[in-house]
Amino acid sequence: MLAIKNNIMAANAARHLGTAYDSLAKSVERLSSGLRINSARDDAAGLAVRELIRADVAVIQQGSRNAQDGISMLQTMEGATGVIDNSLVRMKELAEQAATGSYSSAQRVIMNSEFAEMASEIDRIANSTTFNGNNLINNTNAVDIHVGTTDKITITGQDMRTSALGVAAGNSGEQAEAEYGVATLGTNWLTLTNSGAAAGNSLAITFDDGGVSEGTITVATGTVATTSYTLQQVIDLINAQSQNLGNDANGVSKNYQMASAKYEAATGKYYLKLSSRLSGADGVSIKLQTGATTDASLGIVAAKNTNLEQTAADTWDGGGAISGDSFQKAVGTGINILTSAAAESALTAITSAITVKDSARAALGYKMNRLESSTSMLDIQAENLTQAQSRISDVDVATEMATLTRTQVLAQAGIAMLTQANNMPQMALTLLRG
Repeated sequence: MLAIKNNIMAANAARHLGTAYDSLAKSVERLSSGLRINSARDDAAGLAVRELIRADVAVIQQGSRNAQDGISMLQTMEGATGVIDNSLVRMKELAEQAATGSYSSAQRVIMNSEFAEMASEIDRIANSTTFNGNNLINNTNAVDIHVGTTDKITITGQDMRTSALGVAAGNSGEQAEAEYGVATLGTNWLTLTNSGAAAGNSLAITFDDGGVSEGTITVATGTVATTSYTLQQVIDLINAQSQNLGNDANGVSKNYQMASAKYEAATGKYYLKLSSRLSGADGVSIKLQTGATTDASLGIVAAKNTNLEQTAADTWDGGGAISGDSFQKAVGTGINILTSAAAESALTAITSAITVKDSARAALGYKMNRLESSTSMLDIQAENLTQAQSRISDVDVATEMATLTRTQVLAQAGIAMLTQANNMPQMALTLLRG
């Protein structure tokens, strides 16, 4: 029907042109973004699946980076154990050298100094090797490397300190440690009271090996009625004697540092520590001597936790705060090469330490291999999931270009037809003019 009020053909052409234009806009959006799904209306179910996969890919890729960081950490620790290995080899070489009978005691003292330095270097390396604040060679703590949302690989620390390896350098003889401590070395630690002011007091300290004495250290502590000493003064008085012992029959120096201050972090205090000179010492006696008389009842001989008691005339008073002080006797720890026998014992200890170190180093190695395998697996998994995500979400360029071309033709035809439809009412005007 020819009409001028309602142009049905123009409305129809406009509707089809709008549809073609919307389709054309969608094709342009997809081709410009590279995605088939740009919003939930494109494919609601596909969008939900894609986002889940995308989250999984992000986690897996981060897990791969975590594994690589774990490898870097293990490489750092393994490199440090390699240096520790060199120190242990040198210690074993020195022990073998000192074990032979062609060296003098004085020469073994020189060897033992280097031996102790190597042990100290092992401890320094073990304590200072860190990766982002983590240390795996001075403790046995566990570190978890996450390689997925819930998956993890646990790495257990390997304690490479000399104390854990059994090669801490030391005297391995006798030690006595006071139970009374002070907050600072300058705090009054010992008060000696003498009823006879002119007689004078002294401490007699003896370490012995099976009844054979290393030599008594007699420490004069003043001639006044009451004399107080700080812990540092007590240490200095004792060492002034132990460092002035001269040489033995073979000309080897017997001088050494007997006294030292032991600090305990748990109590925040310093305690007097006495050590024997020889590794074979197995007993200690500490006596208070008044004038020329030694009060044997004040001594401790080869027994733990025995009080150094007081009598009416003589007082051993730790810091003036307690009426008696107690020493704990303990066998020292550590190895040395000061004698042939000690060197042979050190050889056995170092051999065991090298075995322990090799096992620990191997553990670091196979953990690295496992993390490398995990990295490869995670990379493949991420690749496969990304491919699945691409199938769901990415646009098929060839198909979409065909759609774009078709919609372009339809749009152009729609515009042409709309133009023609808009001209139809003019035909009615022609009839009216006639």
